[in-house]
Amino acid sequence: MTIPGSPDVTASSSAPATEAAPSHVERWLRAREAVLIDVRESDEHRRERIDGSVLMPLSSFDPAKAAALAGPGQRIVVHCRSGRRSADACRMASATPGLAHPFVSMSGGIEAWKQASLPVVVNTRVARISVMRQVQLIIGSFVLIGSALAYFVHPAFVGVAAFFGAGLVLAGATGTCGLALLVERMPWNRAARTGDQR
Repeated sequence: MTIPGSPDVTASSSAPATEAAPSHVERWLRAREAVLIDVRESDEHRRERIDGSVLMPLSSFDPAKAAALAGPGQRIVVHCRSGRRSADACRMASATPGLAHPFVSMSGGIEAWKQASLPVVVNTRVARISVMRQVQLIIGSFVLIGSALAYFVHPAFVGVAAFFGAGLVLAGATGTCGLALLVERMPWNRAARTGDQR
């Protein structure tokens, strides 16, 4: 449904989060009517960000801390790359009692922001592929290679796929991914940190 007085803002009947188009968010930011929270991971934010956005990755997102950034009458706009993580953050906020500021998910994320020809700050020193995508590529490659070797060479190679599967289970259970920490320290990812001013 459409929220009265805000033609670019909609509320989904299937989720408590409201959404706003990037053009509307940009007007709010210019009028200082909103605080913009980026819930992508730090390497994504370092590579490309909306000027003035505050980084609060979804993996450690605290709605109360986000709400504390807003002044009287301001709303909190949450964005990610495409809108899925920001919607998750808004659902977390809706389940947190006592928050005085409304949370809004920017529809389409930073990709929709760019499609609307709105400006972003880009740091070309940061790898284009995020750390988590690099981790997914590594794990997927080793599982595929291990499975192929187990099928074509020797069944014992299934241990390669099992090792990486166990690593995923451990990462999910502990909230810490050892491979991500390792990949983050690779030269192509580490170089950006030294030149990062944020």
